[in-house]
Amino acid sequence: MIEFVHLKKSFAKPVLVDVNLQVEHGETMVVIGRSGCGKSVLLKHIIGLLKPDEGALMIDGQDVTRLNGTALDEIRKRFGFLFQASALFDSMTVGENVGAGLTIHSGKTEEEINERVRECLRMVGLKGIEEFKPAELSGGMRKRVGLARAIAMNPEYILYDEPTTGLDPIMADIINDLILSMKKELAITSIAVTHDMVSAYKIADRIAMLHDGVIRIIGTPDEIKNCDDPLVQQFILGKGDGPIKSLE
Repeated sequence: MIEFVHLKKSFAKPVLVDVNLQVEHGETMVVIGRSGCGKSVLLKHIIGLLKPDEGALMIDGQDVTRLNGTALDEIRKRFGFLFQASALFDSMTVGENVGAGLTIHSGKTEEEINERVRECLRMVGLKGIEEFKPAELSGGMRKRVGLARAIAMNPEYILYDEPTTGLDPIMADIINDLILSMKKELAITSIAVTHDMVSAYKIADRIAMLHDGVIRIIGTPDEIKNCDDPLVQQFILGKGDGPIKSLE
């Protein structure tokens, strides 16, 4: 389980005011909210890229906000991360990108790493592109390479930062199907942050809305669709009926 407990974080102004959220083993939790509301900040706390000002972040009962160095590195090895812009290394081939974590951390032989790279690329429908460079790939292909890298070390958890941003509807749906496939085949616990409601409804077991630094509502996709909170309805329907704060 991943649990946010009264998590608080400010930069020039408060971003996470008091976040409380539990993500159960094996589920896909989708966090929705307006651009700039702190969704990506939330993800970065999970793997220790950011430290909270107050509160705790529990992973299987261990508060990772108190970890540093080797202990934090060990936690990070349990996670895969699909970055919003894929974050591939341009100077490296696709195969080198996918196998980067294995090369550094696994102790596997070169042939074992190459086989795992080929397996992961097959899983995301990109067989035989190991020698390509990221610049030779389309946006959707780069997303899939990023996903292959995220699963290469057999993580227990995957974090998705805006997995469908910048993709056309067909490619976005391919990514959604891959996320569902990863959950089914690998029994992975996932957290995705997005403002794409089509994606959220398709991949989520539960959806949480982050607004003004707190979790405003949480529920199944059907519960979110049918809730009577006017602010939530304005967001999920994409209606720009004046300032959002007028509905609070």
